[in-house]
Amino acid sequence: MKNPYDPFSVVLATRNVQKVKEIMAIFQDIPIEFKTLDDFPGSPDVVEDGATLEENARKKAFEIADFTKHIALADDSGLEVDFIDGAPGVISARFAGIGCSYADNNQKLLKLLKGVPTQHRRARFRCIMALAVPGGATQTVEGALTGYITDRPRGVEGFGYDPIFLVPELGKTLSELGPTLKNTISHRYKALHAMRPILLNLRQSILDHYKKGPGRAPRTII
Repeated sequence: MKNPYDPFSVVLATRNVQKVKEIMAIFQDIPIEFKTLDDFPGSPDVVEDGATLEENARKKAFEIADFTKHIALADDSGLEVDFIDGAPGVISARFAGIGCSYADNNQKLLKLLKGVPTQHRRARFRCIMALAVPGGATQTVEGALTGYITDRPRGVEGFGYDPIFLVPELGKTLSELGPTLKNTISHRYKALHAMRPILLNLRQSILDHYKKGPGRAPRTII
């Protein structure tokens, strides 16, 4: 029986081109073919209505795996600022309102923190990564990066809150670091690093399954 998972491919369940670039750059050295939603016309826009980052990541991975009939990888990321009780959190992407820009979100946050001293501007980026097998299990991992919110945007690289998120050990914002360095320390990198062995083990399990001869594709392997 031909292995329908050969070549082993994973659909990235996001329309955010910057996230796609980051994931592909971080995973460029593993034997996995990554597909995007552009490869599957009619792919649904999954409504991110979960109460937590994990709920949203699981939902996106499950629904895209169900639609495409491929293994799907999704993430939901958020910025949590201690001074404003963990906001914007799960609504980080739409903090300034539906249809807002990255700059709108940054400006709203900077206004809320105006005059707040550095020691009270502590924040963390969290990334929940979810992997789903069509009709099967979903597994999640998490990565986090702690830093501080600056008093103004700095740097031109990156996206989202990168221009105002200071990495204290380096004395620079994520935007000032550039993609190469960012992709070795970011919350998304840490989540993907945790997901790497899960992906590779899943790939090997599927290969082993089909080496044994005819049979149904594994569905609850993760």
